[in-house]
Amino acid sequence: MKVHFVGAGPGDPGLITVKGAALLAAADLVLYAGSLVNPEILGYASAKARLVDSAHLDLPELVAVMAEAVRAGQQVVRLHTGDPGLFGAVQEQVEALAKQGIMSEIVPGVSSFSAAAAALGRELTLPGITQTVIITRLSGRTGVPAKEELRELARHRATMCIFLSVGMMERVVTELSVAYPPATPVAVVEKASWPQQRVVAGRLDEIADLVAEAGISRTAMILVGDFLCATAFCPSRLYDPAFSHGYRQGKDE
Repeated sequence: MKVHFVGAGPGDPGLITVKGAALLAAADLVLYAGSLVNPEILGYASAKARLVDSAHLDLPELVAVMAEAVRAGQQVVRLHTGDPGLFGAVQEQVEALAKQGIMSEIVPGVSSFSAAAAALGRELTLPGITQTVIITRLSGRTGVPAKEELRELARHRATMCIFLSVGMMERVVTELSVAYPPATPVAVVEKASWPQQRVVAGRLDEIADLVAEAGISRTAMILVGDFLCATAFCPSRLYDPAFSHGYRQGKDE
């Protein structure tokens, strides 16, 4: 028996993976992050499953609940929002369980940065614009290494997806402005893929005021970069009629 850490996806119940939904249906115990996971996703769980909101549990308590259930022969799902591999506080749980001889399996999920890009109808990597996506957060109660401060990463002028920082939007703008021009497009997507989804978009030099006016202070993704409005990008060579690859012979121009 082992604990399955399942990515619930960004919010839309339809965006959980098939494997994640199947594991929920088979689980005897589901521990979920109640402050973040859309409760509709719990509809995939069996009516007989015990559902425990982990919001009030600290790490030792959380591990104890999972370990007790596993030792009782129960199937356990630990349900995380988005993808557990990104800002999910998963590693500490996996290692704590391992110390008790309990194995874990991580089932990835759709991240909110992907859902935010989809909500905007934009591709994060456009040929001729950027081929790099930086996934990061502003330093707060959880610090970041000095070399990963937002102002340092901004120097790449790549696409940026900034988690857990919308409540400090003025600081975000200050850090980004070290390298990005004032006219750089920025979009803030609140609750991407939820029915309550909202989008605020504007220039770097105005986005903090726009976000404040909208009253957005949490559960939002900040997307930065020219990919947001670029129209003069280079089409992918993959579908160029003259481009040959292992599955198609290019046509003569």
